[in-house]
Amino acid sequence: MRFRQGSGRMCLDYLRTLRHETVEELSDAQALAAWVEQFGPFDTVPVPPDDGRVEGARRLREAIRTVIDSARRGVPCPASARDIVNAAARLPPPAPAVADDGRLRWRADDPIAATLSLVARDALDLTFSPLLARVRQCAGTDCGALFVDASRPGRRRWCSMNTCGNRAKKDALKARQPD
Repeated sequence: MRFRQGSGRMCLDYLRTLRHETVEELSDAQALAAWVEQFGPFDTVPVPPDDGRVEGARRLREAIRTVIDSARRGVPCPASARDIVNAAARLPPPAPAVADDGRLRWRADDPIAATLSLVARDALDLTFSPLLARVRQCAGTDCGALFVDASRPGRRRWCSMNTCGNRAKKDALKARQPD
């Protein structure tokens, strides 16, 4: 897997493509197609010509972050972010079809736009669902990734126990040991 996943929602996994708020994982059209292939319903995704699609995908990511952050804080969302997310959500999503081999295949004239439509729809669904109260920000040093805390007590602190949680526990152990 090229991109991190496991946040509990597709839209939150999409936000992780700007890692640590500085490392851009949607660096070009090939990376965008790879993300769509990993997270979308398509077996393969052709790399589109980069006619501003990568920049548009990044703008959608930031708009989704703004919409979710505004909802979490209980403040009105800027119209510019709403407009971007709403426009992406209006695009046709992937359509299921039974293929000649009898298997389910997903079809779309534009697989990237169709998958980003799913991401935008997921963001809107999360924003207006009770799960929004369970969205947490990772307590890991230099992480800040958002995730859905599905733990029963609702006290999960890290986006991943294997990365941020393990690092925090190692650091705590090291701090307790005498020099």
